[in-house]
Amino acid sequence: MSPELRQQVRERAGRRCEYCRLPDWIELTGPFHVEHIIARQHRGLGDLPNLAWACSRCNRHKGTNLSGVDPDSNQIMPLFNPRLDRWPEHFELVGAEIRGRSPAGRVTAWLLQMNAERRLELRAALINQGLW
Repeated sequence: MSPELRQQVRERAGRRCEYCRLPDWIELTGPFHVEHIIARQHRGLGDLPNLAWACSRCNRHKGTNLSGVDPDSNQIMPLFNPRLDRWPEHFELVGAEIRGRSPAGRVTAWLLQMNAERRLELRAALINQGLW
């Protein structure tokens, strides 16, 4: 992947993870990745419409998954797609917790472990410092 394409993906995302919205300038989050929304093994392309800026934790938990089981309905649901879906329609921030507003939001928040203890602590600190 060219450095230009990587920078384009990063800038389009506003330098934040397109899933959990953590900023990439926070050193504690580790390196960010250009993530394939539809993994190459599922015939996803390496072009701009299929790429997202993701923190290492979200990228690692998402892996090649395209769907998951909604914790409320136990139905298989597609994951949030940052190219097709609008974040505020699928998630809301309540305190420091990211809550799913839709089945896709719930399954994505659960699968990517967006509210793991350390993530909540980091998000709360950013909110308290006015950096969120």
